[in-house]
Amino acid sequence: MDIETLLDTVPSAAEVTASDVRAESDPDAVLVVLDDDPTGTQSVAGLPVLTRWEPADLDWAFATGARAVYVLTNTRSLDEETTVGRNREVVAVALAAARRAGKRLTFVSRSDSTLRGHFPLEVDTLRDAIVEHGGRAPALTLLVPAFPDAGRITVDSVHYWVVDGEVTPVGQTPFAQDATFGFAASDLREWVKEKTGGRIAADDVAALTLGVIRRGPDAVADLLRSLPAGTVVAVDAVRESDLRVVAIALHRLDREGTGSLLRVGPPYVRAHIGQELAEPVTADRIDFANERGGLVVVGSHVPLTTAQLKALRAARPGTATIELDVRSLIDGRRDAHLAASADAAAKGLGEGTVIVHTSRELVTGRDGAESLDIARKVSSGVVELVARVLDLAPPRFVIAKGGITSSDVASEALGIRRAIVVGPMLPGLVSLWQPETGPAVGIPYIVFAGNVGQADSLAEVVGKLAD
Repeated sequence: MDIETLLDTVPSAAEVTASDVRAESDPDAVLVVLDDDPTGTQSVAGLPVLTRWEPADLDWAFATGARAVYVLTNTRSLDEETTVGRNREVVAVALAAARRAGKRLTFVSRSDSTLRGHFPLEVDTLRDAIVEHGGRAPALTLLVPAFPDAGRITVDSVHYWVVDGEVTPVGQTPFAQDATFGFAASDLREWVKEKTGGRIAADDVAALTLGVIRRGPDAVADLLRSLPAGTVVAVDAVRESDLRVVAIALHRLDREGTGSLLRVGPPYVRAHIGQELAEPVTADRIDFANERGGLVVVGSHVPLTTAQLKALRAARPGTATIELDVRSLIDGRRDAHLAASADAAAKGLGEGTVIVHTSRELVTGRDGAESLDIARKVSSGVVELVARVLDLAPPRFVIAKGGITSSDVASEALGIRRAIVVGPMLPGLVSLWQPETGPAVGIPYIVFAGNVGQADSLAEVVGKLAD
């Protein structure tokens, strides 16, 4: 189906600006965004991001005065037990820091716009931890996975992937076949039933449709007020203005004492804090520490990433390219393979940009847990390679492609504990971080999700930084 047909009977969008949202928000309210991989920052600018969550880290983040703080938990790459522990830790530390800073918090579980991740585990854990540590119990849980900038929209509670004007229910896309987080349903109400094992019936999930949203914030607030405590709400969105309408309604309910817990895709945070869509960052706004080549690290295996890697190599045929063999990273050849690859990458950086990518064969285990374990071994190999290269020949910039890859490269290989999100490298996509701590200070770090952009997007970003 084409998108025009899908939206043919949808009401016109309300005109709502970012300043309209800011006018409704409480200046002492802060979103604490637990990001299950670092790609959630791609839609925002000028906000702090943490890869550690000791009290001093949250104190620093709140002291910036930002309306939202990202805490990189990286839980999409972790098992359930570790996921629970990290979510609980962040809530405890954040609530204590908020009391010291005089801030009121709303917790956001930021996850994948194609519905992969630990749901309902993370929202259940957050809700329990908030109450345990003295916070106000959220009355509602809103699901807002839409990411219009990247072609993910929700209409009549059905979540779609849009490519070249054609819409496909997300349950029929490759993302739904994920080895760990796969699913069948595209209707968010049925998806909640599926993911909760029937604990929450589809009929018990409230539908906040465009028919309500496009009547404005009053209509949304009225619907949400009518729902019993504990309700999960599936939220439609096609445009930024749809997200802003929902944000205004939530600000109003929050002032009335009705708090919410949010499970969202990347752009909702921007809408909730009333941030304008940031202009893409250009090379003249970036400070580079040295004149070596940049390091492009590609770990994601989704088909779009593979297409982008192919396009990058075609656009830059002379660029040094090193393949990390996945099977060598998970067996006895690991150390020798990494040593040789790191030496080759360091040598190549003296001549220009270097591409390092994992082999395109997707190696999975017998079940989701074993597949996650393989993914972690591969990611740790990538981390070790980048750390060795950083020691041998610090690059001009680092681009990390893929959620697990970009998280581990940031926190482990580059030692980034605190950073500021400068802004997007492409409109609404691909985040540029300015490291504030660690050996990567002065090395721009670009977080590039595996499942966003067009075939030539990676080549475009590399061109901005390398040419």
